[in-house]
Amino acid sequence: MAKLYFYYSAMNAGKSTVLLQSAYNYKERGMDTLLFTPIIDNRAGHAVISSRIGLKANAIAFDKHFDLYHYTQSALQQNPNIKCVLIDESQFLEKEQVLQLTRIVDELSLPVLAYGLRSDFRGEAFVGSLYLLILADNLVEIKTICHCGKKAIMNARLDAYGKIVREGEQVQIGGNETYVSLCRKHFKEALKGD
Repeated sequence: MAKLYFYYSAMNAGKSTVLLQSAYNYKERGMDTLLFTPIIDNRAGHAVISSRIGLKANAIAFDKHFDLYHYTQSALQQNPNIKCVLIDESQFLEKEQVLQLTRIVDELSLPVLAYGLRSDFRGEAFVGSLYLLILADNLVEIKTICHCGKKAIMNARLDAYGKIVREGEQVQIGGNETYVSLCRKHFKEALKGD
């Protein structure tokens, strides 16, 4: 029975690595997958999912108007060997797109594995993550650690000088140079300021 999975974590926990490993596992068993990534995340190039350890795969780039259900339905008609849908950076999905993922599971009987952040640098939910937390059949935490050794559950944004940023737009694409994963205690301390 197909299910909607939401794999969530703080930054730098290896979500994209796990996604690429899952896609490889399907391929190794002779099954095809559809990989999606947001068009705004072009750090590794256009329509590429890349992990920090060097794994890469081509993907279909989506924006907030992209219909994941209809694309998948059409692709499945052309290739009935598609057995799974994988979404990178799923926090950037719109509510309607998360609902489309539920249709892929419920109507097309394909499992959907969505990987993303639970919250932004201010400790606020992303729309995509919020609706995945509500609608996913299975929630799976991918763990990473804070500099203190505790489990990191929060993301802090850094400026060019390595100082914590407390204000700004919710979305700013970046990696280790822009974000650091923190435990709740150190995140709260960072928000209080110097």
